[in-house]
Amino acid sequence: MKAISPFIFLIFTLLLFNCNTENKKQTTATTIEATQTKDTLTKHLKPFNPELPTIGLLMYNGVLQSEVVATSDVFAKPTEDGKPLFNVMTIAQTNAPITTEEGLHLVPDYTFNNCPQLKALFIPSAYDMYAQVHNNKIVDFIKSKNNTTDYIVSNCAGAQLVGASGIADGKKIVTWIGGGKQLQKDYPKLLVQNDSLVTYVEDGKFSSSNGNLASYISALQLLEKLTSKSHRAFVESYLYLDRLKNWDNN
Repeated sequence: MKAISPFIFLIFTLLLFNCNTENKKQTTATTIEATQTKDTLTKHLKPFNPELPTIGLLMYNGVLQSEVVATSDVFAKPTEDGKPLFNVMTIAQTNAPITTEEGLHLVPDYTFNNCPQLKALFIPSAYDMYAQVHNNKIVDFIKSKNNTTDYIVSNCAGAQLVGASGIADGKKIVTWIGGGKQLQKDYPKLLVQNDSLVTYVEDGKFSSSNGNLASYISALQLLEKLTSKSHRAFVESYLYLDRLKNWDNN
């Protein structure tokens, strides 16, 4: 049998070493990436705490994302010493991601079937509310949650879902600027306020706003009611709302 040439043996050894090195690099890179992904996810996950009140954010395709984000922005902020005060959970008809009017894809935390006990339910709007108002599952969900929540809040055309559910008949409500006359026509039992003058209104457990960035007002108003004026002031400073008020005074 012919002996292997030292040169060929050397080439074979180098190839084997390079192959093993590349495999180790790939394995190490995969391990680091997996670790980083896990650490990032772990850092930002906010596990459900059954001892905290839960704020529910209704979602559906075409929802205005500012009306979901505003409430989350306000209620997800901790105390000044870093303690969470609320569970903030998104809820949709199914587990499928919903797509906002503006194009973001949001994955709901819960569905109508497994939604936990809520302290408050926030009902947002879409530019076209026809599908939502005629979706019996959404309307029935709102009716059901009205029996167990302490507060129901609608923003913008979310008032139409409140009207369709009948839960706030005889109560004051406001909708998007320019939408009040049609809302009153469609749901004559509601006490629709003048949306050209009224940004936010409360009546018992029900409150409502013009929507979009005015959704921060409805969230902050309820936050103060559930916590304190000082915590509201802290959250407003956390969100730099004072900068929005005085942005042109430099």
